[in-house]
Amino acid sequence: MEHRAGFVNIIGNPNVGKSTLMNALVGESLSIITPKAQTTRHRIPGILNGEDYQVVFSDTPGLLNPNYKLHESMMKYVDTALEDADILLLLIEVQQETLGADILERLNQTNVPIIILINKIDQHEQQKVKETVEFWKEKLPKAEFLAISASLGFNMDAVLNMVSEKLPENPPYYPKDELTDKTMRFFVSEIIRRHIFLNYQKEIPYSCEVTIDSYKESDNIISISAFVFVTKESQRKIILGYQGQAVKALGKAARQEIEEFVDNRVFLDLSVKVKKDWRNNEEELKRMGYKFE
Repeated sequence: MEHRAGFVNIIGNPNVGKSTLMNALVGESLSIITPKAQTTRHRIPGILNGEDYQVVFSDTPGLLNPNYKLHESMMKYVDTALEDADILLLLIEVQQETLGADILERLNQTNVPIIILINKIDQHEQQKVKETVEFWKEKLPKAEFLAISASLGFNMDAVLNMVSEKLPENPPYYPKDELTDKTMRFFVSEIIRRHIFLNYQKEIPYSCEVTIDSYKESDNIISISAFVFVTKESQRKIILGYQGQAVKALGKAARQEIEEFVDNRVFLDLSVKVKKDWRNNEEELKRMGYKFE
């Protein structure tokens, strides 16, 4: 029996549901999800194994015009996703009629199969869905289309069927029991960052980065020390809250989710530090795990 394997990369504008889609396809919560846009900052792989195929999905940051060095790194992940894909999943919302002009041009020039997924169809009338398909057929005539609801898991089997049919013949890239190539430290930092998005408002979540200083495992507990970096002292005070109550609530919520994720008791120590203009400091960003090559 021949084996098929390939890289299937998910791209789209911010807040269209890319992370929800990947989690639904893989069956695990690998990409963090919040109601706010631009939550994803890295390229996050999720591996799905069938009997005779392996799909390496990648969730990528939402398409945007960079305002910071951080955004430039985020768009590098998108560039790489466009270059190494065996299949591209372009996620579009019903009635969406915008996409970066350069991205549209690159998609029309690529020979990689493109599947356009019209998302959130449960929130719109069928006629609006049809109009969206017709609009994007004119823009990307080589693409195939499928209407889905990632949040409801609607048509996920149809997505997998379309993807598996287009996979090239390859041996598996990863062992069958792997779900991702990201480390536990990475996912812990993402969980903490997710709760910053959920617990704080306005610009605060976008000004924060989380790094794991130490991660020590024993039989009955995992001890984690993490830093939350902000750009200004006023932001540090907001994260801490009155008498430290806000950061305690943040730590409690994050710890509970981390315990579910690692299936063990967790001790979580959070420290909040000011690192001015970290979003525009390439060397700092590299230390935080971002790439520019």
